[in-house]
This record gives sequence, structure tokens and C-alpha cells, in this order.
Amino acid sequence: MTARVRARSRTLTVAAATAALAALTAAVPAHATAPGHPAAAPTTLFTPPANADANAQILDLARHWQLKDAAGLLAMSLTPQAVWLDGGTSPADTRKAVDRTATDAARRHALPVFALYNIPGRDCAQYSAGGAADTAEYQAWIDAVKAGIGDRPADVVLEPDSLALVPSDCGMDDAQGTMTAQRYAQIHYAVTALEPLSGTKVYLDAGHSGWHSINDIVPRLIAGGVDDATGFYLNISNYRSDSEIAWYGKLVSSCLAYVSAGGAASACPNQYWPVNDAQAWLDANVHTAPSAMKHYVADTSRNGQGPWVAPAGVYTDAQDWCNPPGRGLGARPTLSTGDPLQDARLWVKIPGESDGQCTRGTAGPNDPERGYQDPAAGKWFPQQALELVHNADPAVFPH
Repeated sequence: MTARVRARSRTLTVAAATAALAALTAAVPAHATAPGHPAAAPTTLFTPPANADANAQILDLARHWQLKDAAGLLAMSLTPQAVWLDGGTSPADTRKAVDRTATDAARRHALPVFALYNIPGRDCAQYSAGGAADTAEYQAWIDAVKAGIGDRPADVVLEPDSLALVPSDCGMDDAQGTMTAQRYAQIHYAVTALEPLSGTKVYLDAGHSGWHSINDIVPRLIAGGVDDATGFYLNISNYRSDSEIAWYGKLVSSCLAYVSAGGAASACPNQYWPVNDAQAWLDANVHTAPSAMKHYVADTSRNGQGPWVAPAGVYTDAQDWCNPPGRGLGARPTLSTGDPLQDARLWVKIPGESDGQCTRGTAGPNDPERGYQDPAAGKWFPQQALELVHNADPAVFPH
């Protein structure tokens, strides 16, 4: 074969691969129609349209003959993920957007996961600052979400970091705790608006096992109205291992059951107890059946390699949660976890989207672990997207 023919063949092959990837990507967005289904509970999770910059990266990789990476990113983008709603639109537009997603998911007989992220004072005015201006605006927004969901099935991950990071945690409150009390009331309003919908389950923020102790997070869940919700969620946008999540989830759920029966959260075992001691305490003090306890869901989108351990003594604030290097995709989303307390493993954080511009206590603007400036929070991070695919556990493609 001549060089000219080989070059032409290579060009045609890349073009064909690019076209195939484009066709696959175009087929994913949920605006395609599907035959109607009976109104049984969905057994699969909904896959929303991918980040447009993810599609652009996939096509660019294909054009440069990096087909394995392109296929890996495509597989990642085709995996069920949450639909984030972060305000910024009128109640009417919010209702329409939610209705579109709920309708598309119902046509596919799939369960959408909505991550609601619009609480006033969101993220303590840090990387993902924003949210509704006040309680009235927030309640109107929640009412619009409620109208958009209607009687279709949906899981709601209600306001990440809203209970693990209340205003009093970050100097945004007064001496009387007014803002924190409002936070609890806002969350409880959302619970009482959404949980009664016929197909909706609401889960509240319980942070993760490397953050609050059981004795601290359980009272926050109760103040936020977990008694009226399906349960709580863990590890949103974080990296804790599946085994660590499962143990923490069991401790939270068990403590909630203990408090519901008249006990004090301060008496519950926490994640720092020896496991055998904690299990013995549960055996002696918690007698509620798992079916009657509060259940949880967990974000496994980026925990395939577990949490990042920063080099000792290097950073004044390592920000181990913020675009840590060397992480990988985790367990794939499923509604069948094998754990009677865990309703689902989900990809809530969109893998490949940046946590923010991490400086780790330095003057910046570069991320010192990477040697360049990270994208702003929520923007596509091509280098991290490939890291997640390369380090996935389980692997994206079987070996």
C-alpha cells in the first residue's frame, strides 16, 4: 500500500470513527422519544444529555486518533448521572425544565435524579456561591420543581452541603443562630413539598464519613426534617470508599432509629469507634428493621481510588476535596445495591466537571498539584476527565 493510500485510509477511518462517536453522542440526549410503558416503578436510572464540552473533547480525541480515550469518555458520558438545578431562572422556566426531564425519563421508563442546588447562602459563599435571594424566593422555586415533577417518578438529592455546611459553620450567622434556623426551615419546606408527591423520594445532606461525626450530623438531619423524608445521601462530589460509605450510612441510619425511639444522638457510636464496639452497641440498642429505618443513596462518581492523601507538611490548606489528582470513576450507578439500607449508587457529581480553582493555601492562581490553573467550578476539566477514566475502578472497559 502506498503512503498516499495509507494516509487516505487513515483519514477515512478517523472520519468514520468521529462520525460514529458523534452519532452515539447525539443519540444520548433525552429528547428522543421512546414507546410508552406501564406505570411501574423504574428499574433503571436516567442518563441526561452530556456536557457539551465533554462531547467536544470526545470528538477532538477521535480526530487525533486517540480512540481508546474517546471511547472511554463516551462511556463515561453515557452513564446515568444527576440533573443539577441551581436556580437562576424564573419559576415558570424552572417548572418547564423539570417537566421536560421528568417526561423524557418517563418515556424511557427511567428514574431521573434531580440535584437541587439553590439554597440561600449556598456553599458559604465559596467556589459554588449563589442560591436564592431569600426564603420566599427559595420556596417559590421549590414549588416550581414540585409542579414540574408532578406524579412522575424522581429521586431528589436535596441541596448538597446544606446541612453539613450550615451558616453557623462559616461565620455567616448571628449570635442567635437566625440564619441556621432559617436553613433548617428552608430544607424542611422542600421536604414537605416534594416527598408527598406520588413518585418522589427525597434525600437530605449527611456529608460524608471524613467530615462530621455521627453525633453531629444526626441532629442536623433531624432539624432539617429527615423524619418526613425517605432518608439521606452521602459523599456528594467526594471520594470516600464504598466500604467507608456503607459503614457510615449504617451508623447514621441506626442513630436516627435510636433517636426516633427516644434515645439521644450523643449516645450513638460514631465512625471513630472500633468497629466491633460500635456493632455491639447497635446490636444492643437498635432493634428497628432495616425496612423501617431511614435509607440512603451515595455518590460513587469519583471514588474509585478513594480519597486523596495530600503530601505531609506541604500545604497550609490541602483542599483534599478540590480536584485532587489521580482519582478514578467509581462503581456504576444502580438501584440494586445489595444493601438493605442503601437505595442506590448514583453519579451525582458530573465526572469531568471541575470543583473550582484550587490553590491549596498558596497565592495561586495555579493549582500547585497540577502546575496550571483549574477551570472554575462546574466547568469541564479535560485533564481530570481523562484521569477519571484511566483510573476507574471498576475499569471502564474489561481488561
